[in-house]
Amino acid sequence: MNDVTTRTMLPTDWSSVANIYQEGIDTGIATFETNVPTFETWDIAHMSTCRFIAESNQQILGWVALSPVSNRCVYGGVAEISIYVSKNSRGKGLGKLLLEHVISASEQEGIWTLQSGVFPTNYGSIKVHEATGFRKIGKRERVGKLHGKWVDNVLFEKRSSVVGID
Repeated sequence: MNDVTTRTMLPTDWSSVANIYQEGIDTGIATFETNVPTFETWDIAHMSTCRFIAESNQQILGWVALSPVSNRCVYGGVAEISIYVSKNSRGKGLGKLLLEHVISASEQEGIWTLQSGVFPTNYGSIKVHEATGFRKIGKRERVGKLHGKWVDNVLFEKRSSVVGID
């Protein structure tokens, strides 16, 4: 994917971001969400920094953003990843590109731990998390329902080697 660039996500990107989010929802293995929220709702739930898109020829192919895991100050350096790749761009290294970009940017923002919850059947997401240095820390069994069925969630984390090491 030589012609792909990453840049900061802008509010004007929301239409494309929302479409890719919907494609992820449609897979049934990407999220417990069943509807794409409005930009305003999404914006409140995610950090104002560390929001990126990957694009080629002015077409958005994927996105990544961070959410705080808690509003308690002791967890101020811990964030959860949301990452989505358009259905036509999957399997081409775009997820790895986005994860590597957000990992680097998160460290510049003082984030010492990134975490991600992945459905056990989302093999592509598991593979890309492992390829970018995330480690599996466990599985939450039957943690949530999707369309009336219980779903497990595999937990991954990546600790920074430069932030929060003292």
